[in-house]
Amino acid sequence: MRLASAGAFGGAVLDAGCGTGDNALHVAARGLHILGVDVAETAVSIARESAAARGLDAEFIVADALNLDPLDRVFDTVLDCALFHALDNDERRDYVASLASVTRPGAYLYLLCFSDADPETASPHPVSRHELSAPFTPGSGWSIVSVSPERLQARFASEGAPAWLAKVERIEPNDWR
Repeated sequence: MRLASAGAFGGAVLDAGCGTGDNALHVAARGLHILGVDVAETAVSIARESAAARGLDAEFIVADALNLDPLDRVFDTVLDCALFHALDNDERRDYVASLASVTRPGAYLYLLCFSDADPETASPHPVSRHELSAPFTPGSGWSIVSVSPERLQARFASEGAPAWLAKVERIEPNDWR
């Protein structure tokens, strides 16, 4: 919500792993067109109903974030709130390639995932900073702009769970800026 309020999202927006669409609907309420994708048909159905009930310009479809090419669309901004940490290392590489296939250089990915920064708070699938950075190589068409500690709202952690917030820029593959 803070990113949307700060104007981080622009142009055509993709919410990868949108679930029931809460984040996508928040972005849509700011006047941006957004496409939310998720593999869970029930979640997508709920998101569609919520968008219709609120009269928001948000589109939701059942799609696999590891294979976004069939969307035949290009996005300027991508939101990933709690999908990346659910993927294994091979899936993360496939996901990064999939995102590259639907974005052009200059696009941004905002990624929020559980982190391993606080071992006292057990979160599912915590990701180390190295694991977060590993698939985003210049050869993959991505360059990490920033990674900062954050909190991710979760039912199991009343004050939020430790997380990483990454801003990643889509670049030309092998652009070694």
